Amino acid sequence: MQSAWATQAPLTSNLTEEQRKQLCDLLGNVALNLLYKASVHGYRASAFHRRCDNKGPTLLVVYNRSGYIFGGYTSVGYSQSGQKIIDREAFLFSFQGKIPVYSKVNSGCYARVDDAGMPNFGQQLYFIYEGEVVYKEGGKSYSFNAKRLYGNDTELTECEVYKVNEIRNFYMMTKEKPWRNIRLTSIQKNELMEMVRSYKPLVTSVSRVRILMIGPVGAGKSSFFNSINSIFTGHVTNKAISGYAGTSVTTQFRTYPVKDGRQGKPLPFVLCDTMGLEEQSGAGLDIEDISSILQGHIPNRYKFDPSAPFQPDEQNMSRPASLQEKIHCVVYVIDASKISLMSDKVEEKIAVIRREINSLGIPQMVLMTKVDEACPHVEKDLYQIYLSSYIKLKVQEVSSRLGVPVSCVLPVKNYSQELELETNCDVLLLSALQQMLRLADDYFDDDDDAI
Repeated sequence: MQSAWATQAPLTSNLTEEQRKQLCDLLGNVALNLLYKASVHGYRASAFHRRCDNKGPTLLVVYNRSGYIFGGYTSVGYSQSGQKIIDREAFLFSFQGKIPVYSKVNSGCYARVDDAGMPNFGQQLYFIYEGEVVYKEGGKSYSFNAKRLYGNDTELTECEVYKVNEIRNFYMMTKEKPWRNIRLTSIQKNELMEMVRSYKPLVTSVSRVRILMIGPVGAGKSSFFNSINSIFTGHVTNKAISGYAGTSVTTQFRTYPVKDGRQGKPLPFVLCDTMGLEEQSGAGLDIEDISSILQGHIPNRYKFDPSAPFQPDEQNMSRPASLQEKIHCVVYVIDASKISLMSDKVEEKIAVIRREINSLGIPQMVLMTKVDEACPHVEKDLYQIYLSSYIKLKVQEVSSRLGVPVSCVLPVKNYSQELELETNCDVLLLSALQQMLRLADDYFDDDDDAI
């Protein structure tokens, strides 16, 4: 029996601010509101349900004698319905060092049973059963290792349940809905990274997809490579020279492979960087060089000469490039803050390039960079990107001016002045990379040479 003083005591979380932030990153743009604390309200099912029923999404966090912090999330609120709950968003987690490692509910399985007892996940983990956590082997809902999850120490020292509140903002208050549904969470980031790691081109003769980046000077082609490389390295990197000096910083044709970690294996794609497009004739990337790049004739580190297009040697002229050497997807990199200022001459150059690429049947998309500089709401909070009507208008504008479908225009923010990685930024960048790999597969699917 808990004393009246204990029942009325203010609720204080056992989570550190860093742990709270890490858990919020798993769930997206949310805040955690502590509903139930076992040491205050008692280790009884009636106390738990009185505080937690009909509260919507909740996060359960428990602590054991060995110092483990673990628990589970469900997006479906408790109601004592007696039903087996299907919840694709549910997961179990455990802090492994500073970062929580999670296990999502397995496909086709129920997440939990909504009964009158204490919380259970998939009838595998029963929380707060007489002050302990009970694990039953053989369940199919979650794939996890009990020793790693909580060190096989079932005696709990505390249990907390938090209501998960989506943070309200200007767009939510005006009841605007996101114009694209992308979950900006660390779970989504990890799933996208795993997708990239496991990706294999549709044709066995190609080991790595070659993605060509084309765009005006200073739009962020080299910065995109640096950003993707940063995500897989685990910290911000600047391997490719980037910046803006009035003319193109990139003077060579560069092929940039990306490794899965500093000492990891090469990932199944290569980003190909080119000299920037410029207004003046005889400056920037020569349009005639594009054809040679697309067909795989220009070697890595070839130095562009704006006054004269690339001339393949006799050996290259007599030997057609293999499918492995050709470009499989083209990405136009456009500065979101300068779309309306794009000159007619640059737009005409892109139109000529598009016609050449279309003739070869290579898929194309647009990477719209510097969205934070284009919209003050997005600059304040990148989470606003698909709630911003201004960014939506910019996507439609670049689609109309370049002749690319709206679905193939992806807004992103490259790393420029940041010192640490940010989940929202990573998800946008990885989603764009995912689209590039999908377009490359479309190319392989349609190309007769790929059969």
